Amino acid sequence: QVQLVESGGGSVEAGGSLRLSCVASRYTYSRYCMGWFRQALGKEREGVAVISSAGRTRYADSVKGRFTISKDNTKNTLDLQMNSLKPEDAGMYYCAADLIRGSYCAYELFGYWGQGTQVTVSS
Repeated sequence: QVQLVESGGGSVEAGGSLRLSCVASRYTYSRYCMGWFRQALGKEREGVAVISSAGRTRYADSVKGRFTISKDNTKNTLDLQMNSLKPEDAGMYYCAADLIRGSYCAYELFGYWGQGTQVTVSS
């Protein structure tokens, strides 16, 4: 069983930055697809950014150029650097992982989830 714990959420004004971090309970980063997802109030959960075991990244169109996903296999950490935040970026952000073959890391295949960390962006 993989346990994921997020941190780093908070409140920020539009245009500001936040950095989210995720730590796994066991060594997963070198073999697993890892990702960040978010869910705004009243909306479905959506994929934000994923990173394959080989380090290949993929981003939602809405965050390209503003968000950066990264991982440190030696520290078992997954980060999401969020810059130029917009009010529409607000929501609960979840760290996710799964042993998914290939580098695409399809969103629907993620099976392990953290409890989430809240991001609020004021206009």
